[in-house]
Amino acid sequence: MTVVKPAELIFICFMLLHGPVATLNCTNPTPESLFAELEKNLFPKTSLRPVKNFSTPTNVTIGITVVGIIGVEEKSQTLTTLLWQVLEWDIEGLSWDDEECGAKRVSVPREKLWVPDVYIAEFIDEDKSPITPYVYLFNTGRVFDDKPIRVVSSCRLVIYTFPFDIQNCSLTFGSYLHFDTEIKMIQGSTSEETLAESLDVLESNGEWVLAGITTASFNLTLDVGSYSEIEYHIILRRRPTLYVVNLLIPSLFLITVDLFSFLLPPQNVDRSSFKMTLILGYTVFLLIMNDLLPATGDTTPLINVFFSVSLALMVASLLETVFITNIQTSSCQNRAVPHWLSVLVLRYLAAAVCLGRKENNSRTTIILNPSATKGADSRTPDIPGRHPECLPGDAAPAKPRPAPTETGLDELRKVSRELMAIRLQVDKHFRGCQSRQEWQMVSQVIDRLLFALYVVFIVFSFITITCIWIRSNAS
Repeated sequence: MTVVKPAELIFICFMLLHGPVATLNCTNPTPESLFAELEKNLFPKTSLRPVKNFSTPTNVTIGITVVGIIGVEEKSQTLTTLLWQVLEWDIEGLSWDDEECGAKRVSVPREKLWVPDVYIAEFIDEDKSPITPYVYLFNTGRVFDDKPIRVVSSCRLVIYTFPFDIQNCSLTFGSYLHFDTEIKMIQGSTSEETLAESLDVLESNGEWVLAGITTASFNLTLDVGSYSEIEYHIILRRRPTLYVVNLLIPSLFLITVDLFSFLLPPQNVDRSSFKMTLILGYTVFLLIMNDLLPATGDTTPLINVFFSVSLALMVASLLETVFITNIQTSSCQNRAVPHWLSVLVLRYLAAAVCLGRKENNSRTTIILNPSATKGADSRTPDIPGRHPECLPGDAAPAKPRPAPTETGLDELRKVSRELMAIRLQVDKHFRGCQSRQEWQMVSQVIDRLLFALYVVFIVFSFITITCIWIRSNAS
C-alpha cells in the first residue's frame, strides 16, 4: 500500500479546492516576468485537465475552414483535403492583468500545455500535416490552437451519375479517449459562416467545386460510455466539362455517323465495311479514354451504360446490314419471293414505313418477222368466182411449187426448236428480273423499318439516360 505524504495530500486538496492554477502576479511588465510565472504555476501541470473539479467537462470549441480540395480517389474511396482547424478551451483559474504583465496574449509552446485529444474519425492515412509548435494563451485563460491539417479521409463515393455527380463526405471531430462528461465538443461557427470563409480562401481550382458545408452535433453512445462529436458534411460537385468534351460529344458524333450510314444504298455501296470501321474506331476510342472513367464500385456508372448501349447499337446496325446483304444475295439467285413474305412485307410493312410498291409491267412483244406484218394491211381483196392468180390481163399462172423435201422439213424443225429455246430464255429472263425487283423491294422495306426502329431506340435510350442523370442530381 502506497503511503501518501502529508505535503502531497495538502497539495492535492489545494488543487481540488482552488483549481490547477491561480492568478499570476508579475513583478514587472516584461516577457521574462510573465513566463516565469507561467513556468511556476502552469507549465508543470501539462498532464492535468485544466479544471477545478474532475466532474466539470472541458468545453472545446471547434471550427474548420476548407482551404483546398487536393483529390478524390474513386478506386480507394478517399477524399484528400487541406483544412484549418481551430480549437479553443479555457484553463480554469488562470488569469493575469495585461497591464501588470505587459501582454494580453502570448504564444507558448504546445507541449507546455494540456491539449485535448481531438481526432477525425474518418482519418485513414498517416498524419502529414505541417507542424505548428505554438498556441496562443490569453490573459483570461483562453487557449487558441490554430493549425493546418492534411486530411485523407474515407468517403463513400457514389459515382452512378458520373460525370454529373455530387459527393457528400463527412468529417467527424471528437475526443479519442475522453467521454462527454470530460470533454464536450461545441460548434464554433455556423454552417453558412464556415462555407463563406472556405469559399473566400479556397485555392484549388481543379475538378471539384465546394458546393456546401453542413454541421451536426451528436453523442456517440457505446457500451463503455458516450462521446461528444461534431460532424461536418463536405458537399462537392464535379466539373463535367472535361468529360463531356472528351467522352460524350465524340460518342454522339460516332453514333450520328452510324445513323446516317443508313442512307447509303446497300446494293451499290459496301455498307458493312463502313460500319465495321466505325465499330473499330469506337472501340479504340474507348480504350484510349478508359483512364478518364472512374473505377467501378458498388454500382456501375451511368456513363458506362451509355457507352455499352452505343456500342450495342453499332453492332446491331452492322447485323442489320448483314441481313440486308443476305436478302440482296437471294435476289441474285433468281429465287421467287415467298407468298407470305410478299404479303407481309410488300403490302403491310411497306404501308407502315410509307414506302409504296412499284408496279412493274413485264409484258413484252417480240416481232420475229417485221416484213410479214408490214404487208398484212395491203393484201389483195378476194374477187368472187375468180382465182386471185387468174385475173384478166395478167400473165399465165405460175406453176405450183413443188412439195418441200425432207431436208427442208428438217431445217424448219431446227429453226422451230431454236425459236422455242429463245422464247423460253426470254421468259426466264423476265421472270428473273421480276423476282430481283421483288427482293429489292423487300430489302428496301426491311431496311427502312429497321432504320426507324434504330432511331426510336436511340432516342429512347438517350432520353432515359438523361432523365436518370437529372433525377439523380436533383435527389
